[in-house]
Amino acid sequence: VERRQSRSVALRLVREGRIGFASAGGAVSDAALVRMAVETSAFGASTRIVFPERQPYLDVPAYDAVVARLDAEAMVSLGEEIIKRVCMNERELRCEGIVSAGCSTVRIVNSSSLDASYRRTNASLYMEGIRVDGTDMLFVGDVLSSADFFPDVDVVVNTMLLQLDRSARNSTILTGSYPVLFTPHGVSAALQLPLAVAFNGKNVLDGASRLAGRLGETLFDSALTLTDDSTLAMRSSSSPFDDEGMPARTNHLIEQGTVRGFLYDLQTAGNADVISTGSGHRADPRSQVRPGTSALIIEPGNITFDEMLAGITEGLVVDELIGGGQGNLLAGDFGGNVLLGYKVEHGEIVGRVKDTMISGNIMEALGSAVVVGADPRWIGAGLYTPSILCQGLSVSSGRGAA
Repeated sequence: VERRQSRSVALRLVREGRIGFASAGGAVSDAALVRMAVETSAFGASTRIVFPERQPYLDVPAYDAVVARLDAEAMVSLGEEIIKRVCMNERELRCEGIVSAGCSTVRIVNSSSLDASYRRTNASLYMEGIRVDGTDMLFVGDVLSSADFFPDVDVVVNTMLLQLDRSARNSTILTGSYPVLFTPHGVSAALQLPLAVAFNGKNVLDGASRLAGRLGETLFDSALTLTDDSTLAMRSSSSPFDDEGMPARTNHLIEQGTVRGFLYDLQTAGNADVISTGSGHRADPRSQVRPGTSALIIEPGNITFDEMLAGITEGLVVDELIGGGQGNLLAGDFGGNVLLGYKVEHGEIVGRVKDTMISGNIMEALGSAVVVGADPRWIGAGLYTPSILCQGLSVSSGRGAA
């Protein structure tokens, strides 16, 4: 059991057309912070930043007093309940989890008259089960994150029990090209990061993204619609404004396969001669602002998971990958070892696969013949997605080629 409290302050300034930045955790004098920021400006990037003025913001509820008052006993009880229910019929499974709750206050002040603040809470739950049988290690798990408390943990229990049921038998697949059905967890593991990189305005401005110069073109299957939304109520990724004071908004990235926009912070927007999309984010309170996602939303289709499964003669269902973010993300590549995945034969899951890798590119995988499911759910704080079926992905197996 751990409890902690922290305070951070960061200062960004523009001096002679260049950015200066300094930050500190805990107490620091104003004079020291200013001095450090001025010193770094001599080496800072040139900028066309225009800081936002005081303005009205949307009311984006993201604070729950119940979460702010949560004690350790309630969180321990929640975790114990999940472990008990999951392990009830799986004596060999060993479960561990993390349940946490936090409350934060953010205030942004600038020299253009802006002085704005908000409070936000976050409740998160991570659960993992491991079963070891000789050299065979099975991992199952789930994650929840929200601004409000989640007394109903059935989704975590049911997800882990379903993963265990699908893994009751082992199967194999030969190396080749196959349709791959990504569960919402699989979408998070394989597709979320390369999509975020592709729509990052800095990568587009630098010409590093494959989407650079392609605004308005239909590059993805018409079944795919993608937005990034920081205005959703009671999501721990939502707020009335971003980390630069720009208003929260819904950014349309893909509309029925057509590229509609990119994500910009103030610096990148100024260099690109566009308006910031309210997508300026800090990795932590003491880091520089960069363009980033708040909550990626993939619009669901109307085809059930079982219906998508029924259309696969031979292929894979992917729940989790290892090393999914280690490919050439700027090129849109994804792939990794299948930590949790299942062989499909004639529309049915026949067993769990091991020693198997997948690889692909989002431009090709999401470019045509994509089927988007009707089973959306939140994966953590930053992704709301259904299952997605992609055709012709590369599968490598220790069993050799088909």
